[in-house]
Amino acid sequence: MHTDTLTYNQKLSVEEMAICNLLAEEIDKALPKAENKIWHAHPVWFLDGNPIVGYSKLKDCVRLLFWSGQSFDEPGLQNEGKFKAAEARYKSFEEVDTKALKGWLKKSKNIQWDYKNIVKRRGVLERLK
Repeated sequence: MHTDTLTYNQKLSVEEMAICNLLAEEIDKALPKAENKIWHAHPVWFLDGNPIVGYSKLKDCVRLLFWSGQSFDEPGLQNEGKFKAAEARYKSFEEVDTKALKGWLKKSKNIQWDYKNIVKRRGVLERLK
């Protein structure tokens, strides 16, 4: 786990830290070539400079966000925002379905929208994969 991500996780409650440590470990296993860094104050994994997945502490839960998740056509993810992102929210460690998570992570490598160039394209997303 990247040291900045570990530092982020260690600032959370025990339950939230357990959730985030599990998420980070599963993401690292599924996306070994991804760059992990703190982006907009929370951990995000990038492939070729494009944000793929990240998580953040919200008021009452941990939110796992897939930037291209609406295109996965998988149960368990809820649409987020006006682009192609989808999320799952967790209040306890037991709520994390690692089988579903592994499936979403597999799809995140193969289904990607170009968020890296969204500003250059004036808010227009193009499918990469």
